[in-house]
Amino acid sequence: MRLFAPLALLLLAACQPQAPGGEAAPPPADAPGAALPAAPAATDFGEDIVAIGPEPFWSLTLRGTDLDLIRPDHPNVKLTAPGAEISPGQGVWKATAADGSAMTVTLRVGDCSDGMSDRTYPMSAEIEFAGRTLHGCAAKASDIGKALKGALGAAIGGAGAPLDLGG
Repeated sequence: MRLFAPLALLLLAACQPQAPGGEAAPPPADAPGAALPAAPAATDFGEDIVAIGPEPFWSLTLRGTDLDLIRPDHPNVKLTAPGAEISPGQGVWKATAADGSAMTVTLRVGDCSDGMSDRTYPMSAEIEFAGRTLHGCAAKASDIGKALKGALGAAIGGAGAPLDLGG
């Protein structure tokens, strides 16, 4: 029996997948709970960004100074922001639609869970618009597009124009 315990530990250790250098191998990219790429150490909001939120489902795409909000049962809203107020770990956009309605979008760098999947996003999102505050998660469009085209596109793509998440 004394020989069994060390042998069992040795066998369990041998089951750990290893990378060529001998360290533990990372999980497969399609493993449940696979995270999107981590937020950069320095805040970089220069690329297109997609934010999403659950219940009610919504998506916001930021492309330079153009913002597009898509929600089921609401008209799509196109807004323009003169730019973002960037501070360490945060970006704030104050945008206006053609009808004069205002929106404030705040992105904060840090892990975010959408509460509906096992995904972790590198940013959280808060949108203040039309008397409501929407909460969700965000990532660079190039990172999030392929992961969400199926799930989010099916959920809200029929609300207007086809959903374009990049990628």
